[in-house]
Amino acid sequence: MTRKRVFSGVQPTGDLHLGNWLGAIKNWVDLQKTHETFVCVVDLHAITVPHKPELIAKNTISTAAQYLACGMDPKLCTIFIQSQIAAHSELCWLLNCVTPLNWMERMIQFKEKAIKQGDNVSVGLLDYPILMAADILLYDTDLVPVGEDQKQHLELARDIAQQRINSTFLTKNEPILKLPEPLIIKEGAKIMSLIDGNKKMSKSDPNDGSRICLLDPPELITKKIKRAKTDSFVGLEFDNPVRPEANNLLNLYSLMSGSSKESVLEECIEMGWGVFKPILAEATISKLEPIQIRYKELIKNPEEINRILKEGKTQAQEVAQATLQRVKLALGLLQEMD
Repeated sequence: MTRKRVFSGVQPTGDLHLGNWLGAIKNWVDLQKTHETFVCVVDLHAITVPHKPELIAKNTISTAAQYLACGMDPKLCTIFIQSQIAAHSELCWLLNCVTPLNWMERMIQFKEKAIKQGDNVSVGLLDYPILMAADILLYDTDLVPVGEDQKQHLELARDIAQQRINSTFLTKNEPILKLPEPLIIKEGAKIMSLIDGNKKMSKSDPNDGSRICLLDPPELITKKIKRAKTDSFVGLEFDNPVRPEANNLLNLYSLMSGSSKESVLEECIEMGWGVFKPILAEATISKLEPIQIRYKELIKNPEEINRILKEGKTQAQEVAQATLQRVKLALGLLQEMD
C-alpha cells in the first residue's frame, strides 16, 4: 500500500522552542515511520518581514540540525531548504496569477501582522499564504499537520487548487493538483507563552522569557520557568478558564514528564508554585538534554548536514518539478524543446 505523503516546515527565524517541538517536530518524528514525510526549512517565508541577512543562512543550518537532533531521520524522510528549490517561487507566481486579491485580504494573520508593521508592510507578507500553498501543493501532499490557527492557510491552498486550477484548467480526468487534508494533532498542538497563558508561544515575541528554546542551557530554562507568570490561587488545576497559566504549565509538565494529565493532576493538585516550578524545570531540562547533546555533535559536522540537505534537495526537486510542469502545461505555457 502506498504511504500517504506529509509536508511541513518551520521558519529559520531563531532557535526552535517548545511550541515548535511539541506542536510540530515531535509529531513529524512519529509520522516519518508511517508516512512519506517531506520537511523543509522555509527560509523564503522568513524574509517576508524585516530580518538580518547575516543570520538567515546560519539559522537555516541550525534549524535543519535541530530537526535532526529531534529525531528526523534522513533515511525515513526528506529534509531540504525551501529557497534551494526554485519551483516554490515559480509555482507561487503561477498561483498568484489565478488567485483573487480579496481572498488574500481576508487572511487573519496578514491583518494582525500588517497592523504591527503599518506602512512598511510588504507585498511578500500579503502573499505569504500563496507561497505556503505552493509549498504544500508542489509535493502532491496528502496530509498537512496543522494547528487550529493554520487551518485557514490550508483551506486557501485547497481553494486555489480546486477552484482556480483544477476546475478552470482541467482537460483530462486526473486533477492537476492534489487537495491536501489537515492533520490536526490534539495533544501538545498549541503551547502557550510563559508570560501570557492566552497567547501562543512564538519566536516573534520580543520577550525571550516568553518561550523555552530547545537549545537553552539548564540555568536559563530554570530562570525562565521561575519567572513564568502564575496566579494567586491555591493548588494547581487544568482547564479552568480563569487560570490559563496553570493549565499551560501543568500541560507542559505532562508533556515533559511523559505522564498523563490525570497523573499530573494527582501529583500537583495541592502544590504551590514555589514547589511546582523547580519540578517542571527539572523535567524540561532532562527531556531536552538528549536533543542538545545530539545538536552539538551535528553542528560540529557541517559537511554531514550539507550532505543530508543535498540528498533531500535532489529527492524533493524531482517531485516538485513534476508538479510544476503539470501546472505550466495546464496554464498553456510553452514547453521546452528537447
